[in-house]
Amino acid sequence: MDRDEGGSPVDGTPVSAPADGSARERDGAQRAGAYRPRYELVAEQILELIAELRLHPGDRMPTENELAARLGTGRTVVHDAVKILSAIGRVRAQKGRGLYVADDEGMLGSSRWGGFFLPTDLDHVYMLFEFRRVQETAASRLAATLATPAELRAIETAAETCREGHATGQSALFDRGDDDFHLGIATASHNPFLVAAVREARRLQRQSSAIGLHGTVGGHAEEAVEEHAAIYQAIRDGDPDAAARAAAVHLDNTLEDYRREIQRRVFG
Repeated sequence: MDRDEGGSPVDGTPVSAPADGSARERDGAQRAGAYRPRYELVAEQILELIAELRLHPGDRMPTENELAARLGTGRTVVHDAVKILSAIGRVRAQKGRGLYVADDEGMLGSSRWGGFFLPTDLDHVYMLFEFRRVQETAASRLAATLATPAELRAIETAAETCREGHATGQSALFDRGDDDFHLGIATASHNPFLVAAVREARRLQRQSSAIGLHGTVGGHAEEAVEEHAAIYQAIRDGDPDAAARAAAVHLDNTLEDYRREIQRRVFG
């Protein structure tokens, strides 16, 4: 499972369709009466602005007051949006100096294209999962051949952490186990580029959860626990084909969960 659980909607505002969406989608969302918190919409608008202004990591951004004026909203809403973007590593606030596009620390140089990713644009989410499917089926296949006993134990422990988190309703525990599980498999592939790719794709996916989904996605947790178990068993058994198939099933089911929830929340 790839999700952050918990959270709830707060003061809402009518949804606008993604910036590159059609007028029909925008009108449909408005007619459906779908609502999202204003700060989520503004967070997405700030991401779009970063891309529009061609800002790079380390570049100074407009101030909160300037953003409020440019986006036609209040400074408090902009401040809340900036807090979200800071938490997910897209913006860095320096006291007394202003706002900056966050530095890219990843091997993939993702911040050069990360401004393109809009967390509630279904096409972008589909492409992200397509990317993840390629990465993680390959990582699972390699892990089934190369995983050491210590790496197998780490993957098993992470899967059990997810199971415990779901059984006890501890979303933070579930999320920690989920991260450890997928990164553990990437580590067991013994390919540092796959590790970096999995880590970066999961960071982008967290944006879809934090912006627009209020940190909760569908009801796939119970199934995800069993899907994790199937992936682990195939890796433990040294069966690369079964491991790749199980990883593909898990990612396809998680994508469907995201698709349903984004459509429900954004388009009504």
